[in-house]
Amino acid sequence: MRTSSITRTTSETDIAISLDLDGVGTAEIDTGIGFFDHMLDAFARHGLFDLAVKAEGDLHVDGHHTVEDVGIVLGQAFAEAIGDKRGIVRYGDITLPMDEALVLAAVDFSGRGGLYWQMDIPYQMVGSFDSTLAKEFFIAFATNAHITLHVQQLAGENVHHIIECLFKATARALRSAVERDPRAADALPSTKGAL
Repeated sequence: MRTSSITRTTSETDIAISLDLDGVGTAEIDTGIGFFDHMLDAFARHGLFDLAVKAEGDLHVDGHHTVEDVGIVLGQAFAEAIGDKRGIVRYGDITLPMDEALVLAAVDFSGRGGLYWQMDIPYQMVGSFDSTLAKEFFIAFATNAHITLHVQQLAGENVHHIIECLFKATARALRSAVERDPRAADALPSTKGAL
């Protein structure tokens, strides 16, 4: 069972996330930020991850703490659910189109968290979501999942499309990377013998 349930409470947010890497893409999302809920729903559906997110944050300030802390906890949930990484493909990548937007995402369950960001997302409020928070989410997620994540925007004008394309592309790359490799049995996908 590649599942996890993580909670995190601070003076700014209260986050609870459950994740099943081998799900069918069901999502129950409530962060108080409509567009962010939409992105996490798309993330679950395109990754085929069963995902439940309940987040209460200081939205009277802004969405920053909520979005970043969801990224932290979701990253921790991935790290716990993937376990020792034996038998997984480890790498995944995709170039995903959404209308005029085109985003490349590539992931490695390297054990070394890092985001490599080549996105050009203009500042804009998409509903109550500040577009600059997309990067904050992915920094927190990649760091806490201990993955190397490259994202590159190849085209795009509409901010909604660009961000949605980014979430979907990352989910699809992750879906490929966490798949069990039938030829690898329980082997660790590393020449070093450790990840």
